[in-house]
Amino acid sequence: MVDVLSQRLVPDGLWVPAEPLSAKFESRAQGGGTAPVDERVVFTAVVFVLTSGCAWRMLPPSFRVTVPTAHRRFTDAASIRAKEGDAMTGPSPVDRGKSGSKPHVLSDRAGIRWP
Repeated sequence: MVDVLSQRLVPDGLWVPAEPLSAKFESRAQGGGTAPVDERVVFTAVVFVLTSGCAWRMLPPSFRVTVPTAHRRFTDAASIRAKEGDAMTGPSPVDRGKSGSKPHVLSDRAGIRWP
């Protein structure tokens, strides 16, 4: 069921440009840590939640990804830190005066980006 659903939600034409943006698994030198998770499965789960309107806690277990993992990857992707900054950034009033900014992306359900 998930394979048919994942091909419908995230066809190859959508996954190809999204794959380089996904998190890469890096093993820890000392061992331990979390097991690697298939990034396409996580992306499909996120797309399912966003397109269906279901609550994160109601994510079907057939997606083979835990709710915290899917939600954490979604929230990490929604806000990224611009560490280097540019002419448009200055000292942050909430981050002890460090330079940089956190750009946020806002879009409607059709995918149209709002400034």
